[in-house]
Amino acid sequence: MTRFDWHVLRRFLSGTALLLVLLVATFVVLDLAERIDDFLDRGATPAQIFGEYYLYYAPDILRLTSPLALFLAAVYVTARLAQSMQLTAVHMAGVSTWRFLRPFLLAGLVFTGGMLLFNGFVVPRANAVVHAFQNQYYRDAPESGGGSEIVRQTAPGEILTARYFDRERGQAFRVSVVSLADSAAGGVSRRLDASQMTWNDSLAIWQAADVAIRTFAPTGAETYAYHAVLDTALAVLPRDLAQSERDAERLTLPEAYAYVRSLERAGVTERGRPLVAYHAKIAYPFANLILVLLAVPLAARRRRGGQAAQLALGLGVAFLYLALQKTIEPLGYVQTIPPAVAAWLPHAVFGGVALLLLVRANR
Repeated sequence: MTRFDWHVLRRFLSGTALLLVLLVATFVVLDLAERIDDFLDRGATPAQIFGEYYLYYAPDILRLTSPLALFLAAVYVTARLAQSMQLTAVHMAGVSTWRFLRPFLLAGLVFTGGMLLFNGFVVPRANAVVHAFQNQYYRDAPESGGGSEIVRQTAPGEILTARYFDRERGQAFRVSVVSLADSAAGGVSRRLDASQMTWNDSLAIWQAADVAIRTFAPTGAETYAYHAVLDTALAVLPRDLAQSERDAERLTLPEAYAYVRSLERAGVTERGRPLVAYHAKIAYPFANLILVLLAVPLAARRRRGGQAAQLALGLGVAFLYLALQKTIEPLGYVQTIPPAVAAWLPHAVFGGVALLLLVRANR
């Protein structure tokens, strides 16, 4: 890399660092204004709020804001060079847009790789602390210590329902397991009802108490059996019962992969949301690289209005990128489109736009 490359890279990285600090600070101030009354009313101390909650919330804020910070920094640096005619001089010296892109591309690749690991391993652990803090000190807590009205498909043709699940103790209460008949007529072939079901970690099984089992023959005959205690062979783990919409934020990449595989083995058909969340953990970090590739050709041309116009254009593009993600993801949740496509499509679209703009800028 030349001295000019290092000069551009230093300005780009310093601008990114400054923007990250400003974005994180803005995010914290807005979040604090919303939650501070609840936190204090429920007994949280300022040391806990800032030394625990926001300390562990910072990784998720960095994950969310890093693409925008990189994008705006790249727009600012490139626009400054374009408005001052330095970029024109560089092009007249025979340096192509592809060559000028090198320091931005290097930084984008490093950030993408780093954020892939950060998003896959660091952020989930930090989010677990954040969610626990919110559940204890926030009035409108996203979830309580357990799950209620749980419905899970544990195997093809087998549905488990539970009135309540205690995450801490690994206990489910008022449990029913219904097995559907294989015949064309359908119907229920077997039903198990238990007052509670407890996970035995040493044996890796569920132990049910106060169990009533009804078996229904195709002829309509019914048999009944009662057990005070019964070991079951349900193909479901405590973490599967504990899953909520927010749990994807607490799962590392290997854990998220294991979870979607467990749903697949159980024959669960409605698994769009966890699949989208899993693929998004991998796909979202690529926004760091794609937005950098978009920023350089967008800001490389001088525009009427100067840098303000360039930044306004950049913010508009970033908003469209985010809007496309939020529009496509729900289609993956309901599996209107494949969940992997829902997670990757916005990045593929804007990646294609970035390459098209780079090709045109290099002519």
